[in-house]
Amino acid sequence: MIKPTVAAPALRRVAMLSVHSSPLATLGGQVTGGMNVYVRELSRQLSRHGIAVDVYTRRQDPDLPEVLEFDQQARVVHLNAGPPVPYPKHEVFGHMPEFVSHVQSFIAKEGLQYDCIHSHYWVSGWVALRLRQSLQVPVVHMSHTLGYPKNSAVQQAWEREPPTRLQVEYEVLKHSDHLIAESQASKDHMVQDYGVDPARIEIIPCGVETSIFHPHDRQQARRRLGLPGGPLLLFIGRLQPLKGIDTLLKCAYDVRQRHDDLQVLIVGGGVDTDDPHERQERERLHALMRELGLTGHVRFIDAQPQEQLAYYYAAADLLMMPSHYESFGMVVLEAMACGTPVVASHVGGLASTVLPGQTGFLAPVGDEQAFARSVEQLIGAPELWQSMSEAAYLRAQA
Repeated sequence: MIKPTVAAPALRRVAMLSVHSSPLATLGGQVTGGMNVYVRELSRQLSRHGIAVDVYTRRQDPDLPEVLEFDQQARVVHLNAGPPVPYPKHEVFGHMPEFVSHVQSFIAKEGLQYDCIHSHYWVSGWVALRLRQSLQVPVVHMSHTLGYPKNSAVQQAWEREPPTRLQVEYEVLKHSDHLIAESQASKDHMVQDYGVDPARIEIIPCGVETSIFHPHDRQQARRRLGLPGGPLLLFIGRLQPLKGIDTLLKCAYDVRQRHDDLQVLIVGGGVDTDDPHERQERERLHALMRELGLTGHVRFIDAQPQEQLAYYYAAADLLMMPSHYESFGMVVLEAMACGTPVVASHVGGLASTVLPGQTGFLAPVGDEQAFARSVEQLIGAPELWQSMSEAAYLRAQA
């Protein structure tokens, strides 16, 4: 007897919201970073598992097409919300009612049906709650960073998150159907600072694209990048006081007293060259570098594409992450996937990603001497470095 053919279920589809910054945007700007990478790679992986993904983002360039496919069943949808130019992310929020209207019109025009809305960052969360009313599907929200803990760690007044964010963030965390935290620290902040029921939060650590980030021979990587021999410390990230780059420079000053051939690479920035805060921070760091006598030992390099970053990780002895606040720290996972040990601040997601004494070291925030001691433990002990390199690689694969 021939069994009747059962029709395959309709393809599942997710409405992904990354409103203030496109997953395809150039990394290294003031509103681009680990979240962009996360949304892009998550969308790709979902599409390769049979789930269609539409990533809705605010148009920031009038020449971009409305729809841009970037994988098998993954596409970015650029929609207007205010003038199609880059905005500071906090100014974007005032245009969100317009954005909601354009998303609804696009969905109606295309005849789309979604199984869920997955929002990223507080602005997108606000949009998601409004779309839920019309789409009648659940909202899964991931904050990536949280305003309250960030404000407790900021170094400059301009880095503070405005009251609007805190109010909207509270609403989003209270009313979303499901919440994702990338670390135990983020979950704890949701519970303690926002009163979220812990049963509503799922901890799902971020992953890393190992086809890009994997070990390379250190000397070959240095030759490729034109870097000298000797100890090499690497920082990758935005040029912001919150990132603690001044701690790294003071640490380098201390280490250099015993390792005169020490080199430091600071990779990041340069994308938003007209951003006054980035210019101010760059000038402040250059002044500190000169004051510490590190000219010739520190190089500032503009943000690099991910494929190139893999060689910087491989070339370095250590990745340095002296942040005052970090919900996860994607670059830490990328470095470990390349077999590079990490010295990081004992904060946020860094504390659960780095295994002290195994994949690197954790140091108190702003304690340049503790950072220096950790660096010297590793650059003067090749066997320990090799052991940590192997453990870091395995940790990133887990």
